[in-house]
Amino acid sequence: MEKFNESIGFDQRMWSEDVRGSIAFAKANAKAGILTQEECDILVQGLNQVHEEWAAETFEIKPGDEDIHTANERRLTEIVGPVGGKLHTGRSRNDQVATDTRLWTVKAEKEVLNDLKTLLQAGAHVAEENIDILMAGYTHLQPAQPIRYSHWLLSHMAPLVRDAQRLQQMIPRTNQCPLGSGALAGNAFGIDREFLAKELGFDGVTANSLDSVCDRDFVVEFLMWSTMLHTHISQLAEDLIITNMLKGVDMDDAYATGSSLMPQKKNPDALELLRGKAGIALGRAVGLTATLKGLPRAYNKDLQEDKIPLFQAVDTVKDCLAICTGVLLTMQANPEKLKEALCPEMLATDLADYLVRKGVPFRETHHISGACVRLAEEEKIRLDQLTLEQLQNIDARFAEDVMKVWDYEMSVERKSSLGGTARSSVQKQIDDIRVFCESL
Repeated sequence: MEKFNESIGFDQRMWSEDVRGSIAFAKANAKAGILTQEECDILVQGLNQVHEEWAAETFEIKPGDEDIHTANERRLTEIVGPVGGKLHTGRSRNDQVATDTRLWTVKAEKEVLNDLKTLLQAGAHVAEENIDILMAGYTHLQPAQPIRYSHWLLSHMAPLVRDAQRLQQMIPRTNQCPLGSGALAGNAFGIDREFLAKELGFDGVTANSLDSVCDRDFVVEFLMWSTMLHTHISQLAEDLIITNMLKGVDMDDAYATGSSLMPQKKNPDALELLRGKAGIALGRAVGLTATLKGLPRAYNKDLQEDKIPLFQAVDTVKDCLAICTGVLLTMQANPEKLKEALCPEMLATDLADYLVRKGVPFRETHHISGACVRLAEEEKIRLDQLTLEQLQNIDARFAEDVMKVWDYEMSVERKSSLGGTARSSVQKQIDDIRVFCESL
């Protein structure tokens, strides 16, 4: 039962947060008159020594150290003597663990946000370096219209920007102080919770002591957020796997592996692993949410199950962001192969747009362009090989300048509206990402 019940094996990761919370609580108790200033100083000095032992990796976990809170208080009492027993006055492990978890999560979220910023900066850099490369754009995995390689890459940066925005919005909700809520009913010694929040760097205090000790919304929110992030990274990985297969990009050897049997193989293992993490992330989010859904108010031991998925999620997110950044910065676009995927049929919409500019309704031009495509298929030639005479036989409003339609660069440049494929529009997307990163 002791083994089944203990959490020291994983919650020791919060040793620093636990010591910080205890130092703040000692100061708050001194402020409330529960401790003398001398007792507070002794406790703070002892807690600093506990911190030093953890930092130096000399802290010794002993039998009976059920969790990080028990371990730290046991060691503190060994250092300072009986006064160590006064530290816990008015405090419960319920509000203590909630405080530690919030402190740890806020720190992790800020680190993740910085890693995500690095990935976005890498994406903007790669996009700008390759801004003149054209490639085929697809819908339903079928050739659609020509686009810029950089525009495609930025289409994957756009959801990552949204992920960063969501994470920014989550941090203040996580960064609320539950300390001083006691086991469930609050603190009986007039503890100054706003002082505690300020000491620990929280943005404010939680509103209800009962909710404070059982609220794990912030953990679920991070797990769900990580699921969204992994989904977006997975989509990028899938696109790169396909493009790599078509030789449109070459993956660096550092992010690929060979085959144990086939010497010619270069497998995009990093991308496949990035793709595979999304399903596991979703499982964590669903799993903890299912654990929480049937809990009555106040603390229940089920809540101990929040930390393993949280810690795993943070570790996995940080690893994936680092790997994804490395993949982007080391991969090489293959302009010739990307260009080979372009075909004149991708300009069928441009052919319709040509007549639109002459005042013909688009619904009509769409049918006319479709007739041109059918004729090319019947003649077994490319769309751009239709002669002016053949085009005019379909519609007399085609003039000699229609032949300028068969230019991929011009097609891309015509899409000059915000968010489009024109060089200026793509550059603005790059600049906007950089401005956003500066705000993080």
